[in-house]
Amino acid sequence: MPRTALRVRRWAAIAVLGGLLAGCGTEEAGTGGPADAPGNEAGARTATEVRPIEAATRITDAKGVTVSLPKPPEKIVCLVALCDDILVELGMTPTATNSQVLANPKFLGEEKAAKIPVVPGGFLSPEVEAILSHRPDLVIGLEDTHGKLAPALKGATTFWPVQPGSWQDSVGYLRNLAALTGRTEQGEKAEKTFRTRLAQAEKHKSDKTALIIYGSDENFGVATPETDVAAGLFPKISHYPWKSRGVEGSYSLEEILARDVDVLFVETLSFGAPDGKLSDKLAGNPLWSRIPAVKNGKVIEVDSEVWAKGRGTRSLGLVLDEATAALR
Repeated sequence: MPRTALRVRRWAAIAVLGGLLAGCGTEEAGTGGPADAPGNEAGARTATEVRPIEAATRITDAKGVTVSLPKPPEKIVCLVALCDDILVELGMTPTATNSQVLANPKFLGEEKAAKIPVVPGGFLSPEVEAILSHRPDLVIGLEDTHGKLAPALKGATTFWPVQPGSWQDSVGYLRNLAALTGRTEQGEKAEKTFRTRLAQAEKHKSDKTALIIYGSDENFGVATPETDVAAGLFPKISHYPWKSRGVEGSYSLEEILARDVDVLFVETLSFGAPDGKLSDKLAGNPLWSRIPAVKNGKVIEVDSEVWAKGRGTRSLGLVLDEATAALR
């Protein structure tokens, strides 16, 4: 697919990491059972028990990054949508953001989201001076994209590079920030709500074949559990026979047609002004109309801000709700 589309998707989908995730300090984010292991997406049902979260001024996340603050952060700048997602779950809002996920009605809605200052420069190149103008206590960004900003922010604020690769990562980061902000009850409640949703969806796993595709034109990509947080949920709730082929690899419409896809979820990625839905563009290919999901009216355009970029427990909960409804 086009280099630009690949670059954008790269930050929305990264490799799933092995092992259990750390929560607050040295505590694990999950229950420590095999159901929480990232490599067990299609295995045992997800545990719904939630370990208590303790407030802390210093945490070490699952990737070994330590964040130490003199007091609970109040002014937080989000450079990645996962940050916005977590703050909303904790009953907070970012001081500034460069994400559009807050406009979703299940987050803040357009009116309230419009009141949050936007960091200029876009996702790939947020302006350091603009970030610091908000005098943030904490700045949260994606490690492989915003890590380059760390030297410029050092001494003026605390920068926390995150890199979610699975829902377990997302839960771990939720617990970490709940500990730092002292919003432990809110963190526990958000984790419990998500785990319960996932366990319920697993209990009623569909035998239908699902597929998530993304892109801006006919050169689409397939979201796989190894490279996409939302797609990592799908082997637990449906038949999802798609494996990663690396950054440059994808699937053809011929291969998709051969898999008899029952439900097709489409993430349209826009570069600049929106120029139409991906599903409408693919409709020009004669093979498209032969896919069972297309023939049966089971092609669902989803909010890419939530499905591709959110990656927090609120976003993933919405993914589960929409996916399970479509897969019945």
